[in-house]
Amino acid sequence: MRNYYRIHRILIFIILLVLNLITSCTENNKSKADKSGSDSIQVVLPKNRQPNADPSFERTKDTISLNGPHSITRSVLQDRNGNIWLASWEGIIRYDGKLFTNITLQEGLPQFHVFSILEDRSGNLWFGTIGGGVIRFNGRNYTNFTSHDHLVGNSVICIQEDKAGNIWLGTTEGVSCYSGNNFRNFTTQNGLSSNFISSIEEDKNGKLWFGTNGGINCYDPLHSSISGGPEFVNFSMSKDLSFHNVRAILEDREGNIWICSQEGLNRFDGKSLTTVPTYFPMNIFEDRAGNLWLSGGKENGKDMTLYKYDGKIFSEIKTSLQIFGVTEDRDGNIWFGTASGVCRYDGKSQPGQNSAFAYFKDSLN
Repeated sequence: MRNYYRIHRILIFIILLVLNLITSCTENNKSKADKSGSDSIQVVLPKNRQPNADPSFERTKDTISLNGPHSITRSVLQDRNGNIWLASWEGIIRYDGKLFTNITLQEGLPQFHVFSILEDRSGNLWFGTIGGGVIRFNGRNYTNFTSHDHLVGNSVICIQEDKAGNIWLGTTEGVSCYSGNNFRNFTTQNGLSSNFISSIEEDKNGKLWFGTNGGINCYDPLHSSISGGPEFVNFSMSKDLSFHNVRAILEDREGNIWICSQEGLNRFDGKSLTTVPTYFPMNIFEDRAGNLWLSGGKENGKDMTLYKYDGKIFSEIKTSLQIFGVTEDRDGNIWFGTASGVCRYDGKSQPGQNSAFAYFKDSLN
């Protein structure tokens, strides 16, 4: 009988020990989840597949850092909450004013170069990647759409929302229009000059302008075909004037359409086309004061320069190996991407003053 009670006590001790270990592990895991915040964010990938990572994706050592990206940064956007979002070769990076967080690594998103960013009217963020499709973030879920979901191409160069709330995605293989339920795709078979779409802009009348490698196409939803498909009309002022390698299109506050292409910088006022002398412009942005900010190639063909154009004079702001997408934050600072990260210009100081620029890196260069 003594042996029975001894064995019984030993069994109870073992059971209690196991239960204690299970409880401890559960609490530790819960604590880690609470600290990371990952329990409030979900990543939704298409079923039965995990997109392959880009072998040239630049994986960083730190997920959260005081320093910004050290690689190519193509686009910059400030959301309605004041966060700065960067489309970089290191993935999606968010800057909250103090720290840079690599969202791609933190949330386990597909590791592809990120090229374009859009915040739609509902506050959703869209990130176009090179090879990995487009990623949508609704504040809680990251959802990845690729060609498996009928996106026309997996390299998304530009994104635009129209007045009806449709999301247009320009890729290297055509255009996709996302209505919230599915994708409608359009290529050269539907009238596009080229399947490589570099820019999409909607003007005040609701007409969509598509910049391609082969020219400019316009789509007016008020004159769409009976079949329901867009009619893409080639934009040209004369038989002798055509556009090549269109990199950016912008409608300014006065309704002028600015075209950045291999032919230079052109302004269309609705009736006539005017060429504004400058180097090959690749990016264009209008600030709140109506100034245009352009980045273009230098005459030597090696560097790029950020220009400020007030309608009369081009002022050189910064020259670097590469200068990409430009935006203005709430405080009037001008942000732009470079070949080695992101830079912020206070917008007021003389460009020659190095203190006017913040590089968010270990060392200034």
